[in-house]
Amino acid sequence: VLGVSVDSAKAHDKFVTKYKLPFTLVSDEDKKIVEAYGVWGEKTFMGRKYLGTYRVTFLIGPDGRIKKIWPRVKPEEHAEEVLAALEL
Repeated sequence: VLGVSVDSAKAHDKFVTKYKLPFTLVSDEDKKIVEAYGVWGEKTFMGRKYLGTYRVTFLIGPDGRIKKIWPRVKPEEHAEEVLAALEL
């Protein structure tokens, strides 16, 4: 499991420590990964438009191919959906 965001590595370290995450967060400050996966773009919050990362999960198989995509992820219930897809 990898998490990717455009936040700095230092911010990721704090986040991992605070939430005791058991997986790696990858810092993509230059936005190469988020742009390659099409998850960087215009968002709207309270009528204000801005550029940001879409919350999306990709299940990638051992062959490197995308097996499943979950757009518009809701963190509260999402882990269970992914685990079910992995048949764990």
